[in-house]
Amino acid sequence: MVKFSRQVLDNGLRVLIHKDESTPMAAVSLLYNVGSKNESPDKTGFAHLFEHLMFSGTPNVPDYDEPIQNAGGENNAFTNTDITNFYNIVPVENLETIFYLEADRMEHLNINQKKLEVQQKVVVEEFKETCLNVPYGDSWHQISSLAYKEHPYQWPTIGKIPAHVEEANLEEVKTFFQNYYCPNNAILVVAGNVDENEVMKMVVKWFGEIPRGAVNKRVIPVEPTQDVFRELINENEVPSRSLNLAFHSPGRLDPDYYASDLLSDLLCNGGSSRLYRKLFKEENVFNEIDAYISGCVDPGLLIIEGQPSDEVSLEDAEQAIWNELEQIKKEGITAKELQKLKNKIETVTVFGEMSVMNKAINLAYYEMLGDANRINEEVKNYQAVTVEDFNRVANDILKRINCSKVVYTNAKS
Repeated sequence: MVKFSRQVLDNGLRVLIHKDESTPMAAVSLLYNVGSKNESPDKTGFAHLFEHLMFSGTPNVPDYDEPIQNAGGENNAFTNTDITNFYNIVPVENLETIFYLEADRMEHLNINQKKLEVQQKVVVEEFKETCLNVPYGDSWHQISSLAYKEHPYQWPTIGKIPAHVEEANLEEVKTFFQNYYCPNNAILVVAGNVDENEVMKMVVKWFGEIPRGAVNKRVIPVEPTQDVFRELINENEVPSRSLNLAFHSPGRLDPDYYASDLLSDLLCNGGSSRLYRKLFKEENVFNEIDAYISGCVDPGLLIIEGQPSDEVSLEDAEQAIWNELEQIKKEGITAKELQKLKNKIETVTVFGEMSVMNKAINLAYYEMLGDANRINEEVKNYQAVTVEDFNRVANDILKRINCSKVVYTNAKS
C-alpha cells in the first residue's frame, strides 16, 4: 500500500507526497501533461525537443546539472506520446535544491536562438543516429503511420521527419513552451523520508508564485476502427528479415487494458509463453520473437515482432504466427495459465514499489490518468480479469482486419 497526501496550489500545481522511511534519499518527479500527441502534424518532435531544452539553463542557473551533482543527486527525463517527466533523486537534506531548480526552469527557461540551434542539432543528430542510419530504425515510424490515420499516435515521439525540428523557429518553440510547461499542466510528486509540512512549505515557497499558463491543448482526433488488413513491405539492405504485426488494443483507461496486457504476456513473456515456446524453442521458426503493448493513454497497439530463421520464408513465418493466434482465439486460455500471468504481474509490481523513484514516477502518472490511488489498485485490476474477459479481448484484438503488417526484407532475397 502506497500512502500519499495530495494538495493543489492556487496556480493549479498538483502536489503529491509519499513518506518512505526506508531510504535517506528523496525522489522528485515533475510530470508535464504533454507528449507527442499534443503536437501539430506539420510540427512534430517538439515535446522531445523540450526534453532537451529544459536542460539548457536559465539566467539564474546556466547549468542545470551542476547544482544537482553538487547536492549528491542525479536527474534525467523521458518523453513519450502522452507525457514528459523530469525526475531527480537527492539526499533528503538537499531536497530544496530540486524545488529551486525545477521551479526556476518552469518560470525562467532561457529559450534564445543560440540555445535553440544547439538543441536542434542534438535532436536532429539523434534522429539520424537512431532512425535513419541503423537497420529497422524507422520501424516505429512505419508501424504507427500505417496503423493510425487520424490520431497523432501516427508519428513517434522523436517526430515524423528531422525537418520539423530543424526548421522550427523561436516563436513557435516559445509558444509550445507557454502552452504546456506551466504549473496548472504539471504534477509534482515527492517520495522519501520527508516531513509533509516541511515539503509543502518549500513547494509553496518556490512554485507558489509561478503564474498559471493558458494550456492550449490540441483536440485529439479519435482513430476510426480499422476494418481492413494493411501491409507495407520494405525492400532494402538489412541484416535479417523482420516481421511486425500491429493490432489496435485498448487504451490505458479502458477496463480491457489489463486483459490486453496479459494477452501480450501470454504470447511472448517467458519460456512458457505461446509464441516463444512454440515458434522459437520447439520449431525454430524464428531467431527472435517478442510481443508487447504500447501502453498509451488512448487506444494503443499490441505488437508482435520477429526475425525468421534463415531457412524459413517470411510467408511461412507469418502463417505460423497466425496459426498460433487462431488457436488462442479458438481454444482460449486456461485458468491455470491466466493465474500464472497474473502472479508475474504482481511480482513485478511489488518489486517495483521497493524503489522510491518508481513510486514517485508512478504516482505522477496515475494522477495524470485521474486518480493517483490507481497505484494501489493495479494488481487488483489484473487479478480481476476472468478467463471469459481474456478470451473475449483476445478475439476482439487478434483479427486480421485489425492488423497492420510491416516487413523488412533484403531486395536480393
